Amino acid sequence: MVYMKLCSLFSGGKDSTMAMYKAMEGHEISVLLTMLPERDDSYMFHYPNIGLTKVQAEAMEIPIVQRNTSGKPPQENIDMVNSLAEIKEEFNIEGIVAGAVRSNYQHNIVSNACKELKLELMAPYWQHSHGELIKDAIDARFEMVIVGVAAHGLDDSWLGRTLDSGALEELKKLSRKFGIDIGGEGGEYETFVIDGPIFKKKIKIKDSGKTWDGLRGQLIIKKTNLG
Repeated sequence: MVYMKLCSLFSGGKDSTMAMYKAMEGHEISVLLTMLPERDDSYMFHYPNIGLTKVQAEAMEIPIVQRNTSGKPPQENIDMVNSLAEIKEEFNIEGIVAGAVRSNYQHNIVSNACKELKLELMAPYWQHSHGELIKDAIDARFEMVIVGVAAHGLDDSWLGRTLDSGALEELKKLSRKFGIDIGGEGGEYETFVIDGPIFKKKIKIKDSGKTWDGLRGQLIIKKTNLG
């Protein structure tokens, strides 16, 4: 395997974090790119607490570039390609890391961006099961907080909960009952990673609040510190 300098597409959630973790086994993560969508229904980009990827980057001691986007296709995809082109020139990257697991849409968009920019694509969990990814994350001692829910069976009690082995087993039961994806592939839930083996410091959530409309909700992280 040829060593490469990579840019990781980073949302702050479990999928992008685990993809980066796997890529670090043989490559350098030179920079993170976070696209900040104006809409919470972006097809491509994670939304809850997305601005806090800067705090995660600081905790991991990795440079980060944050770029605003409308959050609406095709403009959000054009914005990503333009941002990656700038990063390629500035950081001399050779490839991109993506956290795509089962979404053909997301994988195809990033794959096409790589072809356009002549970059390699690394998607370590592509076509793997989300159960495998979550188990790997738990085994590696990543600490993942659920910060968004939008599915039958997931109420506001899940907001702020750690995605651990117990939560995973409950998600499997809910999947059998309601048909939800245990990895949140359909937007059923979102996570925010606060600690793990690639973190130099743990993120401590000092203040937060919940929003809940009876069907969906978010944990809004208001204040953090690093310890």
